[in-house]
Amino acid sequence: MFMRKVLVLTALAFPAAAAEAPHLGQPITEADIAPWAIDIAPDGRGLPAGSGNAAKGEEIYVEKCAACHGFDGAGQPADALAGGQGSLGTAKAVKTIGSFWPYATIIFDYTRRAMPLNNPQTLTNDEVYALTAYILKLNGIIGAKDVMNAKSLPRVKMPNRDGFVQIWPGNLK
Repeated sequence: MFMRKVLVLTALAFPAAAAEAPHLGQPITEADIAPWAIDIAPDGRGLPAGSGNAAKGEEIYVEKCAACHGFDGAGQPADALAGGQGSLGTAKAVKTIGSFWPYATIIFDYTRRAMPLNNPQTLTNDEVYALTAYILKLNGIIGAKDVMNAKSLPRVKMPNRDGFVQIWPGNLK
């Protein structure tokens, strides 16, 4: 009997609660989606205008990244960004951007989306390109004077690019 009373009281109270509901299920507009639709494909689709080099990236890194990732990307307290090349087939694999990540465009995508940790999505596109160039230089993948932009970044061949099984259509190599 008690359970029936609870159910009846709940049913009677529901219309009032529904009026105060957060209106879930309303249509979303393109303007609502735009700030979140910033993904970058491995082949570079979605990369924005802008450019940067390792020298500028180092300046930004020291200011905004080194406190978490250590100087020269060595890690501590957060993950290391550099090193580990040649370690993946060993018992002590070191998974860094330079040893593990298959596409350089992922560096741009992740950095723009999630960094700095305490203030994500605040870096300009030029800053993200510069940081990407610096991280690639730290890993010995590009030269110090190479400029990263929407055309050059997808052309960067990461050391572990062929270490993954491709599950999406298209030729990204």
